[in-house]
Amino acid sequence: MSDIMHALQSQQQVTKRLQAIYNRNRIGHAYIFDGSNGAGKEAIAFYFTKLLLCMNPIENVPCETCHSCKRIDSGNHPNVMLIRPDGQDIKKEQMSSLIMKMTKKGYEEGRKVYVIANAERMNTSAANTLLKFLEEPEGNVTAILLTDSYQSILPTIQSRCQRISLQPMNRQESMESLITQGITPSMAATVTMLTANVNEAYEMAQEDSFVQRRRLVLKLVEVIEQRSPGEALLFIQTDWMPLMKEKSDCEQGIDLLLFAYRDIVAVKAGLQSTIAYPDQLEFFTRHSVKNAYSSLTVKIDAILQAKKRLHQNMNRTLLLEQLVLTMQEGLLFV
Repeated sequence: MSDIMHALQSQQQVTKRLQAIYNRNRIGHAYIFDGSNGAGKEAIAFYFTKLLLCMNPIENVPCETCHSCKRIDSGNHPNVMLIRPDGQDIKKEQMSSLIMKMTKKGYEEGRKVYVIANAERMNTSAANTLLKFLEEPEGNVTAILLTDSYQSILPTIQSRCQRISLQPMNRQESMESLITQGITPSMAATVTMLTANVNEAYEMAQEDSFVQRRRLVLKLVEVIEQRSPGEALLFIQTDWMPLMKEKSDCEQGIDLLLFAYRDIVAVKAGLQSTIAYPDQLEFFTRHSVKNAYSSLTVKIDAILQAKKRLHQNMNRTLLLEQLVLTMQEGLLFV
């Protein structure tokens, strides 16, 4: 089954909502599609785009055979633009170029649609440039922002967009599929926290670099819980940074750290079936006893704040050093 067909079948409630919007001719000028990585946001966005531009829709479904639908599939429709991060971020220049193309007279009449993938990765200048365009939209233009981190989108942008939340994918089914392909249950549990796309999860589980990052994060938990600031700072400099050279690697590492502490909370609450590291049950049980809920809340909040600051181009070594020190200072005992 193709990724598009899988997304449409998995997100039937969302597609029905989009069809109703089209049927009532209540098409907004901006949407945010949010959902977990691998949930099919881009596939759903282009399904909606085809519906908006289709020359012969049938019962609120794009025909898939007209000239417009085929050009969207091939990426050659002049009224459709897709923006992705240039490197780690979406930059102001990308947004300015997009707006210029959206506002000038196009090659064809009709609606123009632009899709911004990983919209949470717009830098401040890019986000502010987009905000001005959303405040005063020109012409028959629809924006579709895609994100797996809705809270990272500027509130002023959120308020000018209709939110379309995709349904969570069935993690248990994804895990079972990976296990039948030879992935260990513990690794399957971890990678399905990072993506709902089974193919992507399988490739991730096979990467030596990911296996090393997973091991490194669990070692970091141990270092943090030992409450030795000197050892924690040395670990970041000598172990963490050499393996987390790119911002995307560091972000994944922070996500894995977040999952570890959520696991500790889950174990403390007796919710072990949901954990991301089932092979670490004994290790997490030990630390769940040592930590009060208030301490774990402080640590999880610190991790979330670190992930947010990562996209503000803060020095990554300094960011991680501050994170581990904050987590150690917040350590409380029952």
